[in-house]
Amino acid sequence: MTRADRIVTMSETSPHLVFAALGGTIASTADGNGGVTPALSGAEIAAAAGLNEVWPDLQADFTQVAQVSSANVTLEMLLDVVELARTTEADGIVLTQGTDTLEESAFGLWLLNDSGVHIAATGAMRNPTLPGADGPANVRSAALTALSPQATGLPSTLVFNDEIHDPRFVRKSHVSSTAAFSSGPVLGAIGWISEDTVRLPHAPASAIGGSTSPFAGRPRPESLAKVALAEVGMGEPEETLTQIIGSGFTGAVIAGVGGGHVPEHLVPTVTRLGEAMPVVLASRPGSGASLTSTYGYPGGEIGLLESGLIPAGILDARKARIVLTLALSFGLDPAEVFAAFA
Repeated sequence: MTRADRIVTMSETSPHLVFAALGGTIASTADGNGGVTPALSGAEIAAAAGLNEVWPDLQADFTQVAQVSSANVTLEMLLDVVELARTTEADGIVLTQGTDTLEESAFGLWLLNDSGVHIAATGAMRNPTLPGADGPANVRSAALTALSPQATGLPSTLVFNDEIHDPRFVRKSHVSSTAAFSSGPVLGAIGWISEDTVRLPHAPASAIGGSTSPFAGRPRPESLAKVALAEVGMGEPEETLTQIIGSGFTGAVIAGVGGGHVPEHLVPTVTRLGEAMPVVLASRPGSGASLTSTYGYPGGEIGLLESGLIPAGILDARKARIVLTLALSFGLDPAEVFAAFA
């Protein structure tokens, strides 16, 4: 039996795993003020996962990349994790952080991780001071995924509540449930963990549309572009968009209603914004693909795209912002990059 044919189970021995910790709920303890704050190290988080029951001879290394809440995780931190992946001799990496931006981190790593070492991102909804804290189980599942030969070729996954998700489609869909992450309603999880066995029957064949990420193999950019994200709602005032122009942004993402539409009174402002910088048009619902050729009324996607806006394709607005940020930071043509997500 070859390595590619195996499923990682309790019989596997002596793997090498790296834990990269960023903080978050999974690392939080009482702060003396009635709340909790990230404080536990990656080693302390992993200790509760019972990994020695799966691999008695596990070699584990720990890197504290940051100790912050999820709202304070940045692309710069993810670039640090990618550099760690590029230089490690480990078989897999588990990334732990807060859940509020976990979907963005997993997707950022999907785009950037060209190391060949799989990164399984996870966290917790219940901090370690609460009954039924879910962090240890999530870490165990993430470790199994990170070391699974079935994950070979996938830059990253988001592993949560015994489910394995494709970072392109997963979203945090509940504020407090331990089943907070979903890839619905169309795709669903690409795999799951049961009895310490990884099953990935729906794993994608490759990273992006059958090709490599446009950001793979590139040196770290000296700085990251500033990209604005604006969501349009009923009666949205034009100031929401006009304030982006001349404020130091180099790009913008608009989450339009429905399939990617804006009120008619915003069309002149959107056009000016598109003349000032690259603008990506995403759909506010976030599931499915943004429309390109259905609605021709003023503010519909046909006219907006004809004015020069770039369709986000299958990406929601938050993930489109990550792609546009990286495209501009690496000096790539945003339209060519987003064509991979059509």
